[in-house]
Amino acid sequence: MPRFTESFRARLLFLLAVLLGLTLGVQYYVNLRSVRKNAHRIVEQEQAIMAGVALGVNSFASDKYLDQMRNQPLLGEQTGRVRNVLVVDDQGNIRDSLMREYAPQQNDDGTPRYIHVKDVQLPALSRAVELPDSDEQLPAGLSISGPTTAGDPGAFYFPVETDKGRRYVIVVLGSARTLTNILEREALRSAFYTLLLLLLTTLVTGYFVWRFTRPIKDLSVAARRVAAGDFGYRVFSKRRDEIGALASAFNEMTTKLERTRELEAQLHQAEKGAVVGRLAAAIAHEIRNPLNYINLTLDHLRSSFAPADETRREKFLQLAEQLKKEVARINRHISDFLKYSRPSSLELRPTNIREEAEDVLRMIEVQAADSGITTRLEQKGEVPPVMADREALHSVFTNLLINGLQAIDGSGGSLAVVISAAEHDQVQVEISDTGRGIADEDISKLFEPYYSTKETGTGLGLAIVKKAIDDHGGTIAVVSKVGSGTTFKITLPANERTVGRMRDE
Repeated sequence: MPRFTESFRARLLFLLAVLLGLTLGVQYYVNLRSVRKNAHRIVEQEQAIMAGVALGVNSFASDKYLDQMRNQPLLGEQTGRVRNVLVVDDQGNIRDSLMREYAPQQNDDGTPRYIHVKDVQLPALSRAVELPDSDEQLPAGLSISGPTTAGDPGAFYFPVETDKGRRYVIVVLGSARTLTNILEREALRSAFYTLLLLLLTTLVTGYFVWRFTRPIKDLSVAARRVAAGDFGYRVFSKRRDEIGALASAFNEMTTKLERTRELEAQLHQAEKGAVVGRLAAAIAHEIRNPLNYINLTLDHLRSSFAPADETRREKFLQLAEQLKKEVARINRHISDFLKYSRPSSLELRPTNIREEAEDVLRMIEVQAADSGITTRLEQKGEVPPVMADREALHSVFTNLLINGLQAIDGSGGSLAVVISAAEHDQVQVEISDTGRGIADEDISKLFEPYYSTKETGTGLGLAIVKKAIDDHGGTIAVVSKVGSGTTFKITLPANERTVGRMRDE
């Protein structure tokens, strides 16, 4: 049952049922009010008829005419509704009337003069009560016109047997309200209730439609963002109906797409690494052997075939030395290819990171001094040993510090290494320079292989650094501003368990 009530379809059906019930309820209420008003008019009409009949019957035993009895309590509240009461004999003569102009008059000779009922304009005539004798003969001038609607003008007669013959008490009723007013009031009331109902149902429907369609709109926005490549976008929804299930499925889909994109990037990187590996193996096989032969031949030429002339000998040795340097540079590039493409084989052991940084700084301090660059090593607090391969760590520091030296144009500047303990049993190393900095569009590509901002660079130095840090289970980040320098932030784990955990992550 809870799952059914949380269903989107069940809620929609419930909303439709509520709106249908509300419509029927309002319509029933309007009809009920109309029925009650009509019943009230009928009761008022009956009361007015009975009051008029009672007044007419009472006049039989009174020596007063009806016009003299108008203010008697017999009519009560019906005074305004009862327009006239006529007492008519079986000949059609009006023997008494609530209106003086219809009452009997006296001739000059003292005899009564009656007004005939046919000379009086009466509304539609009906029986006050149903009589068993449906063939009753009425006086001339009286004819039954059929039943009237409650509240409309009408005339109602009631026969009374007296010792002077049959008399007919005719009660003339005025309109409770004119028919036009009734129709107008009913039309206005009906329009008001209809408008109110439509307004209410529109508001309720609009509210629920807005609530029902808002998650769909959120899903539409999310779909457009995912289509644009933002696989990290998620749809937040607490609903437990079909919309909530759709949002959860969408989030699961985007998570899988994000993971798939990461796997594709890793696969692409692996393919590039495989290409580099094959290329490096070919270079090592095809080039290193000739390079070794050239290097040995240069040594043999320098030692055995140097000219005797001092000037020519010096020039010969200089050229030979330059050739050996070029051979060494080619050999170094081959080593970089091999180092990046081969699987890492690290020998992790507790390593004093300060000692490794000092060793690299001593190696470059002469070159830094020649360029007017100051170097600085700072340690903040106690720093535990890191689990690292010393050779790989030495290569990381060497690449970053040499890049820092090369980034400082002209003379003057500074190069700093700051070591500190970090959270989660890690050590942080910051290597900063005051060089030319790196443009924002280049930072995202900085660790990609074969990408370099230097004209003579191979683009493998920072790629090797990133690979070595990843193999240690650490992280590396770059903060740079053009014209203000660059800072590389490295975090390395301090024990083997942290290394394994960060590798898994």
